[in-house]
Amino acid sequence: MKHVIALDVGGTGMKAALVGADGALLYEARRATGRERGPDAVVESILAFAADLRAHGEKHFGESALAAGVAVPGIVDAEHGIAVYASNLGWRDVPMRRLLGERLGGVPVALGHDVRTGGLAEGRIGAGKGADRFLFIPLGTGIAGAIGIAGAIEEGAHGYAGEIGHIVIRPDGPDCGCGQRGCLETLASASAVSRAWAAASGDPKADAADCAKAVESGDPKAVAVWRDAVDALAAGLVTALTLLDPRTLIIGGGLAEAGETLFTPLRAAVEERVTFQKLPHIVPAALGDTAGCLGAGLLAWDLLSTEVSA
Repeated sequence: MKHVIALDVGGTGMKAALVGADGALLYEARRATGRERGPDAVVESILAFAADLRAHGEKHFGESALAAGVAVPGIVDAEHGIAVYASNLGWRDVPMRRLLGERLGGVPVALGHDVRTGGLAEGRIGAGKGADRFLFIPLGTGIAGAIGIAGAIEEGAHGYAGEIGHIVIRPDGPDCGCGQRGCLETLASASAVSRAWAAASGDPKADAADCAKAVESGDPKAVAVWRDAVDALAAGLVTALTLLDPRTLIIGGGLAEAGETLFTPLRAAVEERVTFQKLPHIVPAALGDTAGCLGAGLLAWDLLSTEVSA
């Protein structure tokens, strides 16, 4: 059975799959990155995992994988197959495409940014299926974005397109790791809500999920924290709508797990702010934590299609 290898590399763990031509997950596996052993160990863990996946395919599906796709965090030069920088993995200029290709016997390898790769899957086979223009925004430790146009992801001239988390919402707001103040991700990410609720509740272990539960129970302090985050998020989204005019806006990540506790006030806050802009459909992501892996599989199949047509 024809298949490709798909790998989604996170800060501490990796999700992997063998993906069929129809997008079906034929086999799934997870493994730690080995980050505590240093950046070289992480690279070796990825290569070994890929080799094991190849062996599994040969044994159970009668043939080797035709290609591989890998999604990684940080700054990615997809055109040249290089993981340029990832602070949580200690990487700088790792030639991931070449290394994986060599380990896998010369098969073609596609490299992508984790959020944009997840956005590819959500837009093509997930919550944005059928939408010609979409914007995927996961609200997690930080906030990033993926701009979808006609079933593909717009990378930008330098590979940075979609970084909505670094739109400045409140110039006098908290310092951001990018060097600015008041960026969207300092105000509306799951991490930002966790920090704000821990301070407001007096419980240093409280997180965004706890805040959402407290909102549902009517806690006024939680409602205030949540409203502040939703207002900031709506402001950032309206900026994105003004620039991109997407038909569907897909919200994922940990904060989206709050369901309508997030989406009901968020839709209202966005609607209050628009003037001439057209409201998109604002929907929760559908693929959960499999999006990156599925997207990596799509990258691999797209690469094969490109090579055939070239």
